[in-house]
Amino acid sequence: MGRAGQALKQTLEAYKISQNKLAVALGIERNKVFRWFHEKIDPTAETVADIVKALNTINPAAAETFIELYLGDLVDREEE
Repeated sequence: MGRAGQALKQTLEAYKISQNKLAVALGIERNKVFRWFHEKIDPTAETVADIVKALNTINPAAAETFIELYLGDLVDREEE
């Protein structure tokens, strides 16, 4: 499936965030996160935004990593 699932899996593993913890932060059932994590389904664009918000409450660095992994080369970050 898609890039969002790969980015989510890498982020959760890197920051040791459980699927359940993300599900609770999102207010959804854990099986939905499981299906994204294992690339069975892709989250919608709106849901990706919700994932970023939820990760930001858990660990802002994880939210940033998820964005970078998901958007990849689409994000051109200029250093100041």
